[in-house]
Amino acid sequence: MVGGMATLKVTVTLPEEQVAAIRRLVSAGKTTNVSGFVRHAVAVALDDVAGWGSVLAKALAETGGDLTAEERQWADRIVGVTP
Repeated sequence: MVGGMATLKVTVTLPEEQVAAIRRLVSAGKTTNVSGFVRHAVAVALDDVAGWGSVLAKALAETGGDLTAEERQWADRIVGVTP
């Protein structure tokens, strides 16, 4: 953790298998503790989302901008998003 970084304790619910896998990593010395593993996983996920957001913005800019309402409805149907 970065010195001076504020933290907040939260409760998350994970499948038992994931918790067991994280605890095995802690026991094997692959990560410091469960909280450290989760902090790292969240940081990686946030970086991933930011990266994909940047890629999407660039692609949209190169292909005519944001989706129209009709295009968004079509995409939602394709990926199974329900309104």
